[in-house]
Formats: sequence, C-alpha cells, structure tokens
Amino acid sequence: MAITLAEEIMLLSLDDESGAAKQRQAAAWAVAGGLLLDLVLAGRVAVAGKRVAVADATPTGEPLLDERLALLKAWIGDRDGRRVTDWLTKDQSKAVAPTVERLCARGVVVEEKRKAMGLFPVRRYPEADGTVERELRDRLSTVVLHAGEPDARTAGLIALIHGAGLHEAAFPGRRRKDLAARMEQVTDGQWAGESVRAAIRDMQALMAAVTAATVATVVAAG
Repeated sequence: MAITLAEEIMLLSLDDESGAAKQRQAAAWAVAGGLLLDLVLAGRVAVAGKRVAVADATPTGEPLLDERLALLKAWIGDRDGRRVTDWLTKDQSKAVAPTVERLCARGVVVEEKRKAMGLFPVRRYPEADGTVERELRDRLSTVVLHAGEPDARTAGLIALIHGAGLHEAAFPGRRRKDLAARMEQVTDGQWAGESVRAAIRDMQALMAAVTAATVATVVAAG
C-alpha cells in the first residue's frame, strides 16, 4: 500500500531541516482522522449516523492501518458501533508516534535524539528522502492552486488539512483565506461515498471545535 494519509499529514507538519512538528495539536487530530479515513476508503470501517463500526476486520497489509483496525475493533467490542468523535478524541494523543515510526521505517525521515539545554531528551525527525514530500506537495498544489481534479484520497487529505487548520503547513506562504474556498469545494465534491463524507464531516466539526478552543485558551492566557 502507498504511504497513508496519516503519514502525509505528518510529513506536511514536520519541518524538513529541524524535524520539529508544527501545529502539533492540530496535526495530531488530523493524523487520527487520516488513519480512520484510510480504513473507511479501504472498506474496513463504516460510518453511519455519526457512529463508526468495523465492516471488515481483514488486515489491509499496511501495519499502521492494521494496528488501528485491531484497536478500533477491540474498542467497539460487541456494540453495533460507537461515536466517531469519541474514537478521534481517544486516538489523537496516541496516533502520532506510530505514524512517525512508520515514516522512519520507510526511510522518509530519520530520528535524531538530542538534549534540550543539555538536560531534557528531545526527538526530532528531519527529512531523509524528500521525494515523497515533493510529490505530495505537487499533488496538493495541482488540485488546490490549479483547480485539478482530485482522486478520493487526495480530496480526503485536503478535507483533513482544511478541517484541522493546517493550511500554512500544507501551503507555506499562502493565506488561509485564499485557499479556503477551493478546499471547501473539494471537500464538498462528489469524490466518495456518503459514509466517507460523513466521516469527514464529523472529523472536521470536531477538529474545528478543538482548534477554536485552543485559540481561545491561548488568547485568554496572553
């Protein structure tokens, strides 16, 4: 399987040289959403009425997705399904580490361990192979900046980026307001089945609420 949506989001959020993550909280929500969306697109997970259920527990062959599928299946248990937002809330703090590990295993980024101020251990993940990210950014640019027709995965990725507010990470130097209309158009397009669009809508609503709460907290603290 090709690189996952979650890995693509991580690549966009990691600084190429320093390997530090930008917009870490927003990226974490988008990574969790990317893992879930890939499972929906693969036919392993279904979303209906804001609830998520495992439709097919057969492994996809991608370790990152199969681990999440097993966790999701155990979390749902004998129920018919559980709320999408509950799963994303649970998974967003746990999804980033295995996603970065997968990028390392692929040789796309490399782990560097340092000590901040000579005391605190810090991990950074600078880019080792820029080919994947260049192709990713070219694909996004074709669709968003040049009105190209997206495939389902690219449209889903754009929807996640837009919902999480990762516009600057995906399009450095571009103003959000100049990108929003086209990204909204792509998100609303007829690019996938209703279950996928439902999953995207729930993820966007949750990520938007979290982003707004985070901004409010920062403003209040300032």
